[in-house]
Amino acid sequence: MDGVPESHTGWTFLTNHARVLAAIADNHSARIRDIAAHCRLTERAVQKIIADLEQDGYLSHTREGRSNTYEIDPGKVLRHPAEAGLTVASLLSLLVKDEVDRATAPGGRPHATT
Repeated sequence: MDGVPESHTGWTFLTNHARVLAAIADNHSARIRDIAAHCRLTERAVQKIIADLEQDGYLSHTREGRSNTYEIDPGKVLRHPAEAGLTVASLLSLLVKDEVDRATAPGGRPHATT
């Protein structure tokens, strides 16, 4: 998880839970320290978010030596009623598509869509 983004103040479109889930989807064996740096959160906040996601069945982990490997349930439906029917896989595919678009846009910047 290279290239830690600059810090940001103010509101954002994604929740910290979505950011952590996306970071884990990108690297299923990421360390909490790396997820925290990538998401600009404390390690304690990431631990709490992971516990929330595990408690509600969005995520599970397997201990392998001193590290964890995470597994995401892609068929799990998002919690908010406004997102009824939207699965974790759908959310992550939107985020992955955005990452691909940003990486392939001229100058590494997102391009406008109509």
